[in-house]
Order: sequence, then C-alpha cells, then structure tokens
Amino acid sequence: MATGPKATDLKSIWLFSSCTGAELRKIRASLDALSVPAGKVLVEEGRIGQEFFIIVDGKATVTRNGRKVATLSAGDHFGELALLDRRPRSASVTSTTDLDVLVMSQRQFNGLLESVPTIARKLLSALATRLREADAKAFG
Repeated sequence: MATGPKATDLKSIWLFSSCTGAELRKIRASLDALSVPAGKVLVEEGRIGQEFFIIVDGKATVTRNGRKVATLSAGDHFGELALLDRRPRSASVTSTTDLDVLVMSQRQFNGLLESVPTIARKLLSALATRLREADAKAFG
C-alpha cells in the first residue's frame, strides 16, 4: 500500500475530531491496514456490525434496500456507529474498485476506550454534536 495510517487525517473523522495528537497516535496504532478486491461486500445491511472502516484508496458503493445511495472514496469512513451501539447495519458497502482501507474491530475499539478513557468523553461529545446537526436538518 502506497499510503498508510499516518497519511490518513484521523482528525477529519467526526468520531475523532476532538482528540489530541497523543490520542490520535493511539487510535492509529489500533487500526489495521487491509487491501480489498473490487466487488467485495465489506458491510451488509441488516447484519450486526463489528468493524469501522476508513478508505485510504479506491472507491466503494453504499446501497440501502438494494438502491445506490452514495459513493465513497479516499478519506471517507463507514461503520463507526456499529462500534457504539452494536446494532444491525443500516446499509451495505461494496468495493467498486480495489480498495485500501484501515479497519478497527470492536475489540480494538473497546481496548482503546479502556486504555485512554478521555477518548470516551470526546466520542460522546462528537456524537452529541452529530445528533444535534441531524436534529437541525430534520426539524429545521
């Protein structure tokens, strides 16, 4: 892989946006690099999620109820809510090209929260901000 975890700006991801440099280094250490061939389903709608993905290179398609709803590319991420609530996925994501991703498993995420408790508080704050933004869009 030409780029790696250090080349990805984790601070641009809402889940990690308020983390310090030291916390971001711990997060990077919890991520695994993975190469995925085109046509691979990374997450399946309706299944319980256990990983969070960050796209380093390539493209993926998001479908909901069999209909395309988005295209993802380098810098985009998906699956973060599954780490927080362990509920079924709301959409499927399939690689449309060969894909290089960074992956964090539920176990890695839980370990990160235990080893750096301040991250949990920051994640709750980021989640509250995202919920308020969604409320503002829905209820104007």
